[in-house]
Amino acid sequence: MKVPPGTATRVAAARALDAVLHHGRSLKAELAGALPALADPRDRALVEAICLAALRQLPRYDAALAAWLPRPLARKDRPLRALLIAGFAQLDPLRLPPHAAVASTVEAARALGRTHQAKLVNALLRRAQREGLPSPAPGTGWPDWLLLRLRQDWPRHWKQVLAASSGVPPMWLRVNAGLVDRSDYLARLEHAGIRAVADPLLPDALRLDQPVPVAALPGFDEGLVSVQDGSAQQVAEAMAARPGPRVLDACAAPGGKAAHLLERDPSLQLLALDADGLRLERVGENLARLRLQGRAGLRRADATDTTAWWDGQPFDAVLLDAPCSATGVIRRHPDVLLHRRAADLEALVALQARLLDALWPTVAPGGMLLYATCSILAVENSGQLDSFLARTPGAVAEPLPVQFGHESGVGRQRLPGEQGMDGFYYARLRKRP
Repeated sequence: MKVPPGTATRVAAARALDAVLHHGRSLKAELAGALPALADPRDRALVEAICLAALRQLPRYDAALAAWLPRPLARKDRPLRALLIAGFAQLDPLRLPPHAAVASTVEAARALGRTHQAKLVNALLRRAQREGLPSPAPGTGWPDWLLLRLRQDWPRHWKQVLAASSGVPPMWLRVNAGLVDRSDYLARLEHAGIRAVADPLLPDALRLDQPVPVAALPGFDEGLVSVQDGSAQQVAEAMAARPGPRVLDACAAPGGKAAHLLERDPSLQLLALDADGLRLERVGENLARLRLQGRAGLRRADATDTTAWWDGQPFDAVLLDAPCSATGVIRRHPDVLLHRRAADLEALVALQARLLDALWPTVAPGGMLLYATCSILAVENSGQLDSFLARTPGAVAEPLPVQFGHESGVGRQRLPGEQGMDGFYYARLRKRP
């Protein structure tokens, strides 16, 4: 019997999902390990698309299994659950050709040593094709503690957040203003058959509603463009009010925001810190691709321990893109819902407070600190800033305009999906002279 094409991609997707769903692994780590084994970039893109779709719609697929199976799957059948979920994702929302999706997934069951369950896989996928998949109640699949916080923090918007967090985000590009004009790069995309639109709020941004592999982007290897969500690009807009050239990016990896600042202003004296040596190497690689090597100092350091890295010369501006719950980027990292715990949130809030307290003395009189997170939770954002201002004489919040999102304490909050962007929080603080 001829093996259907695409079987290897279904096997890879099922194994990655099994590791994420049942062994606590991150999807990003699993894909980094699995994708290089697939030679064709289209196969790599398909595996990633299957896994993301499966995790975004996980409550629907688990509801189908609960309704259609005579008894819950045993622990030893967890790999079968992962494969079935991968199969459902191919039919809806990816809408792959049903015959190919079903045939390849059934063959993947055999390749995974589950020949005895191949008929079951075929039957369940055919039923999904005929009947469609159920739609559970909003909030199904979200941890109770997180859903409660979401409803408390955003009583008028929580259903909007749930819907956006299960959706497919657009692909945002940041044009390297130091190398090419945005209109010129837009023309290059059009010549390559890639449709994009310029965003009026973001001078360096282009949005693609249909993502493409980075290898298809004209001039990517030459540094003409980067992939960066619009919300992350707005950090540079918020930092535009800095009073001088000396800038610190305190939690810099993977380096997109530091690179953006340098692309816009070659005169910056920028120091990029990160506590993770491997992630700091990634910063250097990104700067090199963008032809910015040597334009920033890179230092492996814990930003809370200023005695280990600060020379005592104050910074005109400090960017603290703080470690956070990532609740604003669930649509890009849907495994956050599986792995995030309430205890994690407590630890993150404590770390954010330590970072604020440690970095504030490094800000020059009259200088600014921009606090940003990709969280939508008040305890990490408006609540965190209220507490900091209450204990920090000389720190004054500066208002940000409405294009940064909803008013939230002294800062602004964009919710997931608004203007097509990720959820993000911004607050700008000024040190009194």
